[in-house]
Amino acid sequence: MQFSYLVTFHHPDPSARISDEDWQRVRACVDKTPALSRARLYTPSAAKDYYTDDGPSPLFAMQLDFERLADLESAICPGGHLQRLASDAYPSLDACTVEQQVMARRPFPVLDPHAQVPVGALPCQFLVHYPGRAENFDEWLDYYLSHHPQIMKHFEGVREIEIFTRVDWVDAMPWKRVHYMQRNKLMFDSAEAITRAMNSPVRHQMRADFEKFPPFEGSNIHHPMWAETLYPPKRPVEP
Repeated sequence: MQFSYLVTFHHPDPSARISDEDWQRVRACVDKTPALSRARLYTPSAAKDYYTDDGPSPLFAMQLDFERLADLESAICPGGHLQRLASDAYPSLDACTVEQQVMARRPFPVLDPHAQVPVGALPCQFLVHYPGRAENFDEWLDYYLSHHPQIMKHFEGVREIEIFTRVDWVDAMPWKRVHYMQRNKLMFDSAEAITRAMNSPVRHQMRADFEKFPPFEGSNIHHPMWAETLYPPKRPVEP
């Protein structure tokens, strides 16, 4: 199990985009993060789901993965490496409201993990979060983890399944902390592949299983986003 730092930038203008200059500067900062094992940088895409339409995807999002919670917290503590993301100037992100959450990352198996992304293109991820509250969270989570990913893996073209569950954490970042009860993420080769999957018989099976969840409030939110993956070289943790 790894730990992920999940950051989402919401812009009031749904047509806004992060500038190439800001993207490269964020990317360079993230790439130099001590003890980072993998990073995913997300930009907006679009796909159609049979059951939901949650509006435009966020302007920008990050998933920064660490092997140890202590290493993640070191990056976001006072003076931590990722404080640069909050203190430096990124003009195209200035109008954004920013949410952050640390979660445990749980990978689940898929039938075919071998991506077939065209040269020069990026894979597309379907990001989902549950912002509400379960009547009995332990019961809810046990049901979800033992039923839902077992259906997800039958989506045609799904290359990766990750489910994120809550942890307690400490940080000194200036961004709003959120405590969504759970998130999941499905990776596909393209936005078109997401649309096909979300209008397939497997999607109807997913919905039927959703109706069996133990009682909870808040529903769920879905956003398709392009994803660039970084694997930084191993570096020592900053003191």
